Amino acid sequence: MVKDWQELTRLTQGKPIVVERVRLVENDVIIQGSFELPSLARLSAEDQVFIAAFVKCHGSIKEMERIFGISYPTVKNRLDRISQQFNFVLLSPLSSTEETLDELKRGGITAEEAIERLSR
Repeated sequence: MVKDWQELTRLTQGKPIVVERVRLVENDVIIQGSFELPSLARLSAEDQVFIAAFVKCHGSIKEMERIFGISYPTVKNRLDRISQQFNFVLLSPLSSTEETLDELKRGGITAEEAIERLSR
């Protein structure tokens, strides 16, 4: 019986879990051991949906505002909160100029917004 991933996420309520058995469906190979879930799988079901939508709309915060009916700061705050749950290694952080241009390129802000940010 296959369990729904959201059901597992609901049952664990964000508590750490370890997977001890994995079955590869295609060739029915079973692997036993102790496997930690990846960071994305440890998010709440609601946050998983939010991140999937963010990826689906190519990181456009404007599109996220439209889809979820929330403001720009709310999208940013939620992304910041979710990102705190990941261990990232930043090799060279983006400057504010690079970040603004990157967001413009992704369609997250308009050219006018980019000009306003860059002129500050």
